[in-house]
Amino acid sequence: MASTVPGFGYADINPAFNLIRGKTDLYGMLRARFGYSFDRYLVYATFGLAGANARFLASYPNLASNGAAASQRDMSYLGFTLGAGAQFAIHPNFAVGIDYRYIDLGDSSRFGFGIVPGSTGGPVTTQANFTSHQMMARLMWFPEGLRLSPEPHEAALHDPDNGDTGRFSLHGQTTLVAQGVSGFRSPYLGPQSLVPHQAQQTTTATAFLGFKITEGTEFYYNPEFSQGFGLSRTLGVAGFVNGEAQKAGAPFPKLRSSRYFVRQTFGLGGETEDVLDGPNQVATQRDVERITVVAGKFAMGDFFDGNVYAHDPRVDFFNWALWASSAWDFPANLAGYTQGVVVEYNRKEFAVRAAYAQVPKEPSSNVLDPRILQKGGLNVELEVRYSVLDQAGRLRFGAFSNEGRSANYREAVTLTGLDPVAFPDANTAALANRKNRNKSGGYINLEQALSPTLGMFARISASDGRNESLSFADIDRSASGGFSLKGTTWGRSDDAVGIGAAINGISRSHREFFAKGGLGLVIGEGQLRYRPETILETYYSVSLTRDVALSLDYQFVANPGYNRDRGPAHFFSARLHTDF
Repeated sequence: MASTVPGFGYADINPAFNLIRGKTDLYGMLRARFGYSFDRYLVYATFGLAGANARFLASYPNLASNGAAASQRDMSYLGFTLGAGAQFAIHPNFAVGIDYRYIDLGDSSRFGFGIVPGSTGGPVTTQANFTSHQMMARLMWFPEGLRLSPEPHEAALHDPDNGDTGRFSLHGQTTLVAQGVSGFRSPYLGPQSLVPHQAQQTTTATAFLGFKITEGTEFYYNPEFSQGFGLSRTLGVAGFVNGEAQKAGAPFPKLRSSRYFVRQTFGLGGETEDVLDGPNQVATQRDVERITVVAGKFAMGDFFDGNVYAHDPRVDFFNWALWASSAWDFPANLAGYTQGVVVEYNRKEFAVRAAYAQVPKEPSSNVLDPRILQKGGLNVELEVRYSVLDQAGRLRFGAFSNEGRSANYREAVTLTGLDPVAFPDANTAALANRKNRNKSGGYINLEQALSPTLGMFARISASDGRNESLSFADIDRSASGGFSLKGTTWGRSDDAVGIGAAINGISRSHREFFAKGGLGLVIGEGQLRYRPETILETYYSVSLTRDVALSLDYQFVANPGYNRDRGPAHFFSARLHTDF
């Protein structure tokens, strides 16, 4: 419920003393639902009527008695609702689903609450509008049971004889993360400090739509709903503790076009391989030796810094410093996406890929700079594939060089000392110091199977640490590693357990910037007693069905935000993930 209060309609009352609150006592909807069902899934859209009874309460000063007065007004609304959802049958009698609804009950005409006692002016008036965004998780019980199609063969490619053209791909995912932090040492709070004793929840729902235009040419589109914030509004820890938390979080479901891109594959002959249908992949057959060109909107992590054991916070590690090379300042807006071009040359033994993409207009900006020829991010990666004792391994060597509008840490600190009146803190100096600058660095990423059920990962990354980060994290150097184990040993082959650790650090000039009150992308206490940030994480993922998993996660962070005055902090999380 939202209301606008343009004023009292008279001059002898200060509007600051007026308070009007709206409360919804009852609302209901009559909706129609239509959709498409396949296998164990139902994808649908909804529309219909919505109505509500609302009560408005006004409080204002009683000028006649120097006390307070109150008034009440009841209103009725009638409007419409639109929505969409998906559900999946986890059992012949049970299904889980996610449902989004938009409700719009329109604007009311102006209405009044009567005359303020003792005034000579007109009545207190207001008008209101009612809109609502809702996202709900569902668990449904069907006593009579559901009629389910047989399970499809997981490894089956498109069969040209089954009536399917093989030109389309439809998949989806939903991830809900609930996370909390207990109490910890916190002698003071700065603008971007981690706050003790709190809990937050994030939700994402994504559709992966694909279409094969011609042989070798494919188009993909990913609409995505997201809702919620990380702890402390995704602030306070350099290696943040929830990979699903976006810097562009919202308290209501927000729809974005997270990806839209064209992929063109040029086969170079020789050996071929079959590619299964999957998210952003139409089932096809392609040459192993090939050149691939991607143009459009995407996440840099879709193509770079991959690791089968630690790369996706929807299914494995939560912490930014574990699922990514965290000193890699990849080009991205606040939601984690950019626009550009990726080119890859692939052979059986190795792959070389490069990307040139838009960077934000300035640090922590959600707007990508359109001047991509003058300012942009160049990323290159060499991926080497090998085998040790019949166990597959991969090494990835990456480098990046970004041109963007940023401040130099040392120069910003110097300005605060030269003119404390004009530049009272490092943030004011940084704003004045921003101009086109370069930030560069690199990473090494190891992925190694130790047995059919046990794998190891490790990453080392570093940046020059001279200028502000544009996109990802306030980290200039990082080392991380860990292990992932499948549950085959104890008879749960689809379960997984992981353990990992990371240590993050920043350059000396970066430390001085924070000590002078500087604010970074996600941290900034107003002061700093430096110590490297150390992270330990472990999780257990329980497979409830083939498509639904529940994960429990624990993280320990010493010196969050590189501040030895804060923490150590303990984080506890639960994640429900479903995909099809």
